[in-house]
Amino acid sequence: MPQKISLNRNQLKYLVIIAMLIDHIAWAFVPTSSVLGQVMHWIGRLTGPTMAYFLAEGYYYTKNVRKYLLRLAVFAILSWGPFVYFEFGCAPIRVNAGHLIWSGQVLDIYMPSLNMTAAVYLYFGVIYTLFISLAAIWLFDRKNIPILVRIAGILILCKISEYGDWGIYDVLFALIFFRFRTENWKKWGAFCIVAAYFCLTCIFSGQYWDAFFQLGIFMVPLLIQFFYNGEGGSRNPVHKWFFYIFYPAHLLILGFLRFGL
Repeated sequence: MPQKISLNRNQLKYLVIIAMLIDHIAWAFVPTSSVLGQVMHWIGRLTGPTMAYFLAEGYYYTKNVRKYLLRLAVFAILSWGPFVYFEFGCAPIRVNAGHLIWSGQVLDIYMPSLNMTAAVYLYFGVIYTLFISLAAIWLFDRKNIPILVRIAGILILCKISEYGDWGIYDVLFALIFFRFRTENWKKWGAFCIVAAYFCLTCIFSGQYWDAFFQLGIFMVPLLIQFFYNGEGGSRNPVHKWFFYIFYPAHLLILGFLRFGL
């Protein structure tokens, strides 16, 4: 009888990092409407929610939440430039002539003394979203803070998460994974409700086929529930820091291959 596949936390993280790489290669070089593009993006749906799952686990086990938040904040800033370059082929701040304009995630700040405008791309990668998610979990867990204050704070965090990759959905996933950490039916039930809403909004906001790959998000419960063995794996520091370094590095490389050449 074939042996069940059993993956520890490190192995599962590397698996979803590979899935992220496949997803980003597809965004850069493969048409979304093609079958290959759909398959590659389907695989890529594993990454965001799984990272949110391990973030919630990390909050539960960490001895210093402040250091965890600081680490995410630093690498969110370091990843800002590479992420914007990968998406748009430019620096996150551009100086040109113009006036004060707010257009989606690009803010043009007018400087009258110079008659110039600095275009700031408020568009951040997934590490930014994970930082917001961890802050939301921390606030949710602060029982000494009045409930209405905590709700208001989490709503604000959800709003500003819209400037990051995966946005509000990764924040909600992280909160669900923390709140129902030991209650599998509630955890995956709540996850599937949010995931279904996410998929429906994507499907009905554009061409059905182009958004079909979003359904790959429903592989996440299967991956974690049936293949994750709950063990951490080796404590070698390389496993802790690999994602933080790989994330901006691979965005720079793919951005250069996409725009620099």
